[in-house]
Amino acid sequence: MTTMTKEVWFVTGSQNLYGPKVLETVAKDSQAIVAGLNDSGKLPVNLVWKPTVKSPEEIHAVCQQANSSSECIGLVLWMHTFSPAKMWIAGLNELQKPWLHLHTQFNAGLPWGDINMNYMNTHQSAHGDREFGFIGTRMRKERKVVVGHWQRAEVQAQLDDWCRAAMGWAESRSLKVARFGDNMRQVAVTEGDKVAAQIQFGYQVNAYSVADLAEVVNQVSDADVSAQMDAYHQDYVISDATWKESYNVDMIKNEARLELGMQRFLDDGGYKAFTNCFENLSGLTGLPGLATQRLMANGFGYGGEGDWKTSAMVRIMKVMGQGRKGGCSFMEDYTYNMGGTDQVLGAHMLEICPSIAAEKPRLEVHRHTIGVTCDVGRLLFTGTPGPAINVSPIDMGNRFRILINEVDTVAPPAELPHLPVASALWEPKPNLSVAAAAWIHAGGAHHTAYSQAVTTDMITDYADMAGVETVVIDADTTIRSFKSELRQNAAYYMLKQGI
Repeated sequence: MTTMTKEVWFVTGSQNLYGPKVLETVAKDSQAIVAGLNDSGKLPVNLVWKPTVKSPEEIHAVCQQANSSSECIGLVLWMHTFSPAKMWIAGLNELQKPWLHLHTQFNAGLPWGDINMNYMNTHQSAHGDREFGFIGTRMRKERKVVVGHWQRAEVQAQLDDWCRAAMGWAESRSLKVARFGDNMRQVAVTEGDKVAAQIQFGYQVNAYSVADLAEVVNQVSDADVSAQMDAYHQDYVISDATWKESYNVDMIKNEARLELGMQRFLDDGGYKAFTNCFENLSGLTGLPGLATQRLMANGFGYGGEGDWKTSAMVRIMKVMGQGRKGGCSFMEDYTYNMGGTDQVLGAHMLEICPSIAAEKPRLEVHRHTIGVTCDVGRLLFTGTPGPAINVSPIDMGNRFRILINEVDTVAPPAELPHLPVASALWEPKPNLSVAAAAWIHAGGAHHTAYSQAVTTDMITDYADMAGVETVVIDADTTIRSFKSELRQNAAYYMLKQGI
């Protein structure tokens, strides 16, 4: 499963003007905030208290320490008192980790009967944070600003989302994607500039021939295959007709061998995401179905037909959503239901992740006829009803864009007895007419990373960390305003790049 245990550092700003007693209170209060947030169980990371910074030298030092720490994925910065913002220039100029500006105060309410100037000087986040906010804006630093008392549920939820985005960004910076075979021939949107992506997002994409993979797959022992078959029997619903038919069992064994071989290849190379293509299968028994579904369920990113951008996004979103209810899967807008409320039936040839399943998946063997004709074992299920997002990373040629559509997944109105693939049925926001038109205007792909564990805010925070455009299609979207936003974004990002 996907696991990442990292740290976010909590750094409090002040200055030496106030004397030792005030600074003792500042340290004690910030330690209490860190302990309270950690004890809340609402954060996916360990929040680490750092001593109060009171000078340009101390600020510069903690920023350098954060840069060099492999465990630190970001910083929460808070001005308990007043920290003159010029002190932060050198540190923020060198800080390479994402940071969140928490505009809060230690006490929720004011002690009206006891308040005096000592209290005011000790608890002056209201103008200390505004001074700090100016220097962030003046230096054109991208950051998240969260406002409210630190014990409020909505503040902790925003901190949770941002920490998860920071986890995704840390994963993005170290991620390796393996491509088995090439892009589907003549397809445009799954192509792109892999060098530009590595510069922008940090992840690297490396290609291998299918023969390289087949060599590892063929080394998987029969004993390991048998053990994997036992796991399938425990994890999925398998009919007696399937399990007792020797041919079907052989087809499922093919998937077991493929799964074990692919995982061994990926693990040995340090890869956490992969792609393949039904047009490049020489040496394999067929297009991996169950094998790919299980690898995704175990945390690997995947993109079909060589779609390395979506593969990377699936892995990054799995890291963001770890521990949360709801899954994440490679997905495709496949066909529409326009027989009432307009809906999208999402699916793919074989490879939908069971982490999004509404019930225990069924393992069946069916004919695969696209690119290669063979029988393939695969998991069948429908997606869990509830809110979700579809995310499409796009190479625009001169920059990258991340497109998000918020959707409501629903239960199908009837059984799908003849559909031999997993699927999810959703209603796009604000409706299919606007959502699909906006998606097309934005150049969105037919492939997406679909999740019920990751929020729009997480993706926009991640995009801010990466310095790329984000476009959101939600309940408030209109085509007129959306097209205007795209035009404005084009001008902004062109100017941002410079000459």
